[in-house]
Amino acid sequence: MEHRHFLLYKPHGYISQFIYEKKRTKKKLGELFDFPEGTMAIGRLDENSEGLLLLTTDGMTSERVRGEKYEKEYYAQVDGQITDEAIDILRKGVEIGVKGEKYVTKECEVEGLSAVPNWIGVGRRIRDERHGPTSWIRIVLTEGKFRQVRKMTASVGFPTLRLVRVRIGDITLEGLQVGEVKEVSRV
Repeated sequence: MEHRHFLLYKPHGYISQFIYEKKRTKKKLGELFDFPEGTMAIGRLDENSEGLLLLTTDGMTSERVRGEKYEKEYYAQVDGQITDEAIDILRKGVEIGVKGEKYVTKECEVEGLSAVPNWIGVGRRIRDERHGPTSWIRIVLTEGKFRQVRKMTASVGFPTLRLVRVRIGDITLEGLQVGEVKEVSRV
């Protein structure tokens, strides 16, 4: 059997699953494209996050990408004008909760952004200037704990308002439109 692999620009409001068995109706990935049976997301993005999601029908590929510490790059729009001090703290690692336990994140790359590339799309409207300033950071992780970026920015006093994953390893979001699926020969 030849396996298939896909890149997806996951829109805000979708869960990174094909089946959701709880009572609330959620938008699922299968509503965006007719994926072949057995397709799975490699890693996840929560319902409120957007950006690059890799999908495959090959469990070994999924394990390899998740297990080899591939870099994951995010752009996060945060509440307030983030400080150099907060960025430095994020770089060194912060304590967050993971599955009810305290966890200190690994050192990572973090930098403030004066602008984000227009290829990430406009996104949903967060709020207007009357509610205070926002700023953007770029953060590169080699781990992927549940809601990690959101927990990290909140821990330094700058909650995440919009989160876009723009890169996994050497695969980027650039060139994909929101909701677009592209089949590729490998991931």
